[in-house]
Amino acid sequence: MTPVSTNQFSNPDPSLPIQFDPVKVAHVLMVGTRALALFKTALATGEWPPFFELLADDFTLYFPHGKFQGLSVGKAQGEAFFHLVTEAFGGCLTITEVMRVAASETTFIFEFRNEGHLRGAEYKNRVTISWDIRGEQIVAAREYFGSDGKSN
Repeated sequence: MTPVSTNQFSNPDPSLPIQFDPVKVAHVLMVGTRALALFKTALATGEWPPFFELLADDFTLYFPHGKFQGLSVGKAQGEAFFHLVTEAFGGCLTITEVMRVAASETTFIFEFRNEGHLRGAEYKNRVTISWDIRGEQIVAAREYFGSDGKSN
């Protein structure tokens, strides 16, 4: 077993460029977990302002399709995207299970199942979101879907 100090992870294989600071990872986990709780509430209720407080002014979003397909730049674009999610799902998209959470010194990743009604039709999906964290804020988000919207 490789010992972990308070400063650095000791990589057992020098051919792999892996190093991390456990204190930084713990900080990203703390910020990401707090953000995830606000995100989950906002999806279910449409009440985004507490979550929006965590978005950096230079926030960027990568989304795989639709009006926001590709890269969107700026906090205002991020807020517009999340308002569109609320509109599309009638303010009620439920995360039914958080399946995985992972973090590095700069990134918080979570995989979840969700359910709701997309423009009136039953919707289920499996999603992975990656947030880049700087300080106490989310500076970037990337979203990946895992199903056809009918099963999760």
